[in-house]
Amino acid sequence: MQRLPAKTISKIARTACDVFINHRGIDTKKNVAGLLYDNLTRNGVRAFLDSMNMKPGDRLFDHIDRAILGCKVGVAVFSPRYCDSYFCLHELALLMESNKRVVPIFYDVKPSQLVVKDNGTRPHKDLQRFCLALEEAKNTVGLTFDSLNGDWSELLRNASDAVIMNLLEVEEERKHARKQQR
Repeated sequence: MQRLPAKTISKIARTACDVFINHRGIDTKKNVAGLLYDNLTRNGVRAFLDSMNMKPGDRLFDHIDRAILGCKVGVAVFSPRYCDSYFCLHELALLMESNKRVVPIFYDVKPSQLVVKDNGTRPHKDLQRFCLALEEAKNTVGLTFDSLNGDWSELLRNASDAVIMNLLEVEEERKHARKQQR
């Protein structure tokens, strides 16, 4: 997968948030994505969820892209209609291209069911980016959840723990990298 140059990322990125929650709003904003956001922020983690961090007048792509480039960890909440959304796939591709750690949550969907569809409206270059990012995410250890039979409190605990562990590891890697530069 093509990676963005570190120089480009450092110019654009600001530490707007620790965690960016990528999700299909219509499927997950009022359940898993919203609950995870609330749980993380209650625990002092600066999380980004579009409906909580944006206001009328904000430029959609500018604001979201800046949050992604500035975050330390991404959470991708995959749902059955996730791949129907250009925005979801764009966000996922940017997370992967900028080398962010991503914690996948497969909500009512199996990884094998996630496929980028070519409906003739997306440029070939975008389709290629989206397919590569999706494959990389599907090959990352994640959490699975069945909303009909799953334990919601267990999901939130496991997802929050995974995010916090990844944040700690990213911080350790940054400290180590700074020491190496000296």
